[in-house]
Amino acid sequence: MVAAPIFGYLGDRFNRKVILSCGIFFWSIVTLSSSFISKEYYWLFVLSRGLVGIGESSYSSISPTIIGDLFTNNSRTMMLSVFYLAIPLGSGLGYILGSSAKEAAGDWHWALRVSPVLGITAGTLILLFVPEPKRGSADQMAGRIKTRTSWFCDMKALAKNRSYVFSSLASAAVSFATGAFGMWIPLYLARAQVVQKTAEPCTKEICSSTDSLIFGAITCVTGLLGVVIGAATTRLCRQKTERADPLVCAVSMLGSAIFICLIFVVAKKSIVGAYVCIFIGETLLFLNWAITADILMFVVIPTRRATAVAFQSFTSHLLGDAGSPYLIGLISDALQQNYTTSALWRFLSLGYALMLCPFIIVLGGMFFLATALFFLDDREEAEKQLTRPPSSVRV
Repeated sequence: MVAAPIFGYLGDRFNRKVILSCGIFFWSIVTLSSSFISKEYYWLFVLSRGLVGIGESSYSSISPTIIGDLFTNNSRTMMLSVFYLAIPLGSGLGYILGSSAKEAAGDWHWALRVSPVLGITAGTLILLFVPEPKRGSADQMAGRIKTRTSWFCDMKALAKNRSYVFSSLASAAVSFATGAFGMWIPLYLARAQVVQKTAEPCTKEICSSTDSLIFGAITCVTGLLGVVIGAATTRLCRQKTERADPLVCAVSMLGSAIFICLIFVVAKKSIVGAYVCIFIGETLLFLNWAITADILMFVVIPTRRATAVAFQSFTSHLLGDAGSPYLIGLISDALQQNYTTSALWRFLSLGYALMLCPFIIVLGGMFFLATALFFLDDREEAEKQLTRPPSSVRV
């Protein structure tokens, strides 16, 4: 999170695929190294898990800008959709692969030794085969901008871009919910089964990972469906209104909040019903990932896009998943403080805490509606800068 602005600055000024590959290699090495740290050096393990974020911020900040310079309009929407499939798909596969590796080896450390191999492979392929397009090449602006403004001037311009600000806040709402769900939903469903008397409370150090596997599988499928449906829906709605991008995001967020609320209504009686609500709610929630990035591409000029993506990522993590798992756990512990031995209250307290998520999602939907109000003006301003003569282009 902290490193994202640094990579945004570098990504607007230097060779992006080299920065991207270095970040992936760094992530892979740190992840693999952390799996060999003994429990006597727990502080070092925590530090290594924090350093992983440096590598993550490199590719999350830079990759969308490369795609933005290779494609435009509907083609860009589709390619961004393919890229953003990696977020829910990778998260879901992480649950499955990590749980499977832990059970197969009987040691959770092996969950950290599989993904680095994939990371090193990906970084090598990027260095060898991914082109480094000129900034603005897809917008026919490559080579037009000869001078660059300072980082502070770039930030000032982004702060004045209302569509960018509101869509970033909406993205933080999505991050808040997904971070909390990833941490707590499997445990919530496990507690629900204890209340239904279909499972026994887990008192072992390593509990069954069935709920994590199912939740991971659902995340994979809903991520795939959500991003694809979102891209297709946006392309169709653009034929009806030029504000299609933020409006599709707003409607999907508000719809998602309804089904996520239903999770906590039906979970006490039916685990299957809860999974159905999770499936629909996550599908609607994942609709907006690629579209949010496309909104940014429309309203921010190419020479600021890496910085814009980086600070959108920074905002999303700072206000979203950096604190949401802790906050949900804190609320749950506070609610069950006097009833720690009650299985029913342990289940209910976590559910009450998770009920904060749909309210945050509704707030995110409101931010997307606000984005729709300013989207056309901000897009027009960006297009004007693309069509000005080189000497008058303001960066």
